Order: sequence, then C-alpha cells, then structure tokens
Amino acid sequence: MTSIDRRSALRAGVGAAVAGALATSCTDDTPAPPPPVPPAAPTPLSRGSRPGPAPRRFPGQPARIAHGPRDRDRVALTFHGQGDPAVARALLAEAERAGAHVTVLAVGSWLDEYPSLARRILDGGHDLGNHTQRHLGISEMSETQAYAEITGCAERLHRLTGSIGTWFRPSRTRDATPLVTALAHRAGYPHVLSYDVDSLDHTKPGATAVTRNVTGQIRRGSVVSLHFGVPDTVAALPALLDDLNRRGLRAVTTTELLI
Repeated sequence: MTSIDRRSALRAGVGAAVAGALATSCTDDTPAPPPPVPPAAPTPLSRGSRPGPAPRRFPGQPARIAHGPRDRDRVALTFHGQGDPAVARALLAEAERAGAHVTVLAVGSWLDEYPSLARRILDGGHDLGNHTQRHLGISEMSETQAYAEITGCAERLHRLTGSIGTWFRPSRTRDATPLVTALAHRAGYPHVLSYDVDSLDHTKPGATAVTRNVTGQIRRGSVVSLHFGVPDTVAALPALLDDLNRRGLRAVTTTELLI
C-alpha cells in the first residue's frame, strides 16, 4: 500500500471518530480551579497479566529530559493521552504498521473512561506514562494539589497495569517547575519528560503544517510532542512516519531512545 493509500485509509477509518475528538493544549497556562480528585474506578489488572514496566533511572541524564543521545538514528514520538478512543486506536495501529513504537502520557480521567486503552498501549510495545489526573495547570497549583494530580494518575495506572508508568510529564506546560519535579520524584518518577520538538498539533494548523513543524525541527535524539484526539495528527502521521523512514530515523519509545 502506498503512503497516499495509507493516509486515505486512515482518514476513512477514523472519520466518524474525529468529528467528536477533543483536543486540549498542554501549553495553555490559563489556570483552572482544581476540583477534588474523584476516586479511582478503573478495571483492575486482570489476573495473569504481566505488570507494565516501572520507571527507571538513566545514569547521566538530568532530572528533566528533553531529548536523547544525538549520535544515534532514533527519535521518540510522544503523545498526550486524551480524546476519542477510536482515534487513539487508529494512531496506534498506524504507528505499528510502520514498525514504530511511541510513548503515551495518559491523563488519569481519560483512563477512567477508557481503561482498556492502558493495556492496548502496552500490548503494542509502546511506553505508557503519567500526564496528571485531570490535565489542569499544574504549575499554578499548591504542593498538595499538584501531588494529588500526579499520584491520582499514578494510582490509576498501577491499578490497570501493575505499574505507575515509565514516565511523568506535567500538564499544560513544557517544563516542570522545581516543585513539580520534586513531587514527581517523591511519587516514584526519577525523571520528568519534556520535549525538544513541538508539533503544535493542538492549534489545529492542518495536517501538512503538523508534518512540516515536526520534520523541520526533528533530528537524532529528538523527543516530539503530539496529541491523541487531534484530527490533524491523525492525517499527518503516515506522512510523518514516511519522512522519518526516508531520513533513516527510527521512531522508538522514550525508554528505547535512552538505553
């Protein structure tokens, strides 16, 4: 199947889902009053399922990781996990057809709605991490509120997968504050994951612009910020993966990027 055929098929397969997709910017710093974290209610890890991988410390890497080694032909595509589950599944399937693995930073409230996606992500060979419980402006929160956002999502991940996830990324900001970094460490995450390439897909610039934003900046070791639930990302992914392949860059999980 050609790249054009693949793009057409992907659009057709998720067309209905895209109409209802919800996109939320992770760099929107408009503060929102945080309501209490609701109690966890996802389906627990089924008996016999293998626990997901735990966070690990990478010696020589800083507390805040924005990119990997620049001397290897690897990049990490990282997705903020929210939005229509059909779009999420289509994006995962497209990545897998291209032999790519990605990193998904899931919002806890999203996992409450669609608990089966946690295992779907891991079963596809992808990294699964924590993007806070409700995706509010964590930098503006008190210590107690921010810690509840981190641990709320961690608890849901653990209940669903047996692990708190391999990564933590703060919500509505590119860079974690020193307080949020320290709270993430307290919750069990040795590193906070940032990125060096912003696709700006949440601004809905069109699929061509999303592809151009990424391919114009990406290089060896890059960590790219993308979003589930954004129609432009659905349409852009096949062309983006084709471009990486032509340039000899392999899309791997963030864990693979740093090993």
